[in-house]
Amino acid sequence: METILSPPFSPLFNPKTSLSKPLLSLSHLPRSTKPICCSLRKQHSQIEKESFSVPKSWVSHVQQGLAALAISLALNFCPVVSSDSALASEFDVLNEGPPKDSYVVDDAGVLSRVTKSDLKALLSDVEKRKGFHINFITVRKLTSKADAFEYADQVLEKWYPSVEQGNDKGIVVLVTSQKEGAITGGPDFVKAVGDTVLDATVSENLPVLATEEKYNEAVFSTATRLVAAIDGLPDPGGPQLKDNKRESNFKSREETDEKRGQFTLVVGGLLVIAFVVPMAQYYAYVSKK
Repeated sequence: METILSPPFSPLFNPKTSLSKPLLSLSHLPRSTKPICCSLRKQHSQIEKESFSVPKSWVSHVQQGLAALAISLALNFCPVVSSDSALASEFDVLNEGPPKDSYVVDDAGVLSRVTKSDLKALLSDVEKRKGFHINFITVRKLTSKADAFEYADQVLEKWYPSVEQGNDKGIVVLVTSQKEGAITGGPDFVKAVGDTVLDATVSENLPVLATEEKYNEAVFSTATRLVAAIDGLPDPGGPQLKDNKRESNFKSREETDEKRGQFTLVVGGLLVIAFVVPMAQYYAYVSKK
């Protein structure tokens, strides 16, 4: 029994062994024992934090991407509401009626403030003196009617349903995409202006200047010409369509034949040099031997 329960193996059963003394003193342990445990715990905690931080950052990127996508879709598909009448459509022009504070409905958005102000001054003056009210309308394109004349008649009938209301009214329409215009009005307006000036204005001022994208000049020159006709003044006339005939870039047949002959001589000379020079060199080499 003494051998089995020897002090080195069973100190609890040995009464002589003091329990106050530890089996192995901490001072004999290496100093790196405690830091190793702490460092392992710290490394383990850092690994856990990194492993959980990656999904969070990934989720945040996904959320930011979805937010940006939602904003872009909202900007693309949500209609932009504007109070400016220039952004109205041709149907809105019909439904809203004639403008109250001006003489212009710039649906196409091509007229400047200066032009609108000059038109207001000119047309308000002729209305006070002669009693004729003229409205100018610009649209980008027409989808409901085939041409500007049909749309102008539709506007006149919609804004002034009766003959009495539209008798002294005039409607001028300019379609910017089709580069054309139309003028219509009541019986008194057409009689005061005259068919000659109406036809000339529609065929000269509006289409010619619109083709050159001079929309402000097209509208104001038309108004000036109509007012002059109403006042009985001489017709100031309109711009003439310029003949922008471009010179052809193609060569004539004589020039082509001449160039072809020169090209043939050059190519023939190069071929002769390519064959003769190597043969001459070879002959000189053989003759030396």
